Amino acid sequence: MDGGVRPAAGGAAAPAPAPGPDRTAGAPPSATRVLALGGLLLAAAMLAGLLLGPAAVTARGLLATLLDAAGLAPLPAEHARDAAVLGVIRAPRVLLAAMLGAGLAAAGTVMQGLFRNPLADPALLGISAGAALAAVAAIVFGHGLFGGLFGPQAGALGLWLLPVAAFAGGLAITFALSRLGTRAGVTSVPLLLLSGVALNALCGALTGLLIFMADERQARDITFWTLGSLAGARWPQVPVALALVLLPALLLLPLARPLNALVLGESGAFHLGVDVERLKRVAVVLSAVTVAAGVAAAGLVGFVGLVVPHLVRLAFGADNRLVLPGSMLLGASLLVLADLAARWLAAPAELPVGVVTALLGAPFFLWLLRRRAGLA
Repeated sequence: MDGGVRPAAGGAAAPAPAPGPDRTAGAPPSATRVLALGGLLLAAAMLAGLLLGPAAVTARGLLATLLDAAGLAPLPAEHARDAAVLGVIRAPRVLLAAMLGAGLAAAGTVMQGLFRNPLADPALLGISAGAALAAVAAIVFGHGLFGGLFGPQAGALGLWLLPVAAFAGGLAITFALSRLGTRAGVTSVPLLLLSGVALNALCGALTGLLIFMADERQARDITFWTLGSLAGARWPQVPVALALVLLPALLLLPLARPLNALVLGESGAFHLGVDVERLKRVAVVLSAVTVAAGVAAAGLVGFVGLVVPHLVRLAFGADNRLVLPGSMLLGASLLVLADLAARWLAAPAELPVGVVTALLGAPFFLWLLRRRAGLA
């Protein structure tokens, strides 16, 4: 099966197809190495995220908090402050950052594999722009609408208005893409891409119109939200992110082998037994859910889905069986560290995490472009 010739129909000998990128016989040890390195990096990043910040937490305080939470030892009085910082603010924020980073990186890897374009990222299809449009509409119109409909209960409902609106906006763009990019039951990747570019521009124009209509307070809220932030992370958001960000990202992992076959083109992948239409539908829907939920939770956080897969490919090669899990672990680590930088560099103020990821990602991306062009 690995080489030589195979009998073709009619008894003639035909050369076996050239092995594609999915041919690595030594994948298990390499996968183990990727997972081990990525897991260690994520553990170190999360530990730094828990301990460091404007209000530093001691390692003893972290250990005492963990033992108390597990019911193994009572919390000493001298560590009460550390436990409060960790339990109320730091732990949900670090967990949310890790899940969002993993989800954005997984979606970016799948988009690059699906479009066979290293410049593709989760925002390419307009999903982020659709989520942003719905969130901006919620900021501009939501208070008056909720206040009129729900009266005294508007405050409690309003806490969920922005993320729910953003998530619904991302899913609406996904539905529109599926209708625009599909003809007679066949999804065209070029048509999907062009439709995404058009929807991206349309959502951007409508968002600009809403910003023009907003008052000063609403414009400030819109600016802060679109820059991305994890400052509002709380425990109720963690299970939601687990279900809508991390779970869809994990469901993308089985697509690694079909994406490897897709490097040969849709016809080549089909002849290798890949259901190409199902692959395109599942990849787009799961990536859209992940990105929409991520935007709903933290606003617009760029460059994670674009840069992280490139870093993993530079280190471990182009096999998506390694790139997908490696990107999830590296993306989680990167966003945890970016959030740590966001709340530490300008303390007691806080930088938007989207600004930090752009400051890290843009120079690397420019270097990568120069390297591919042979200029670096």
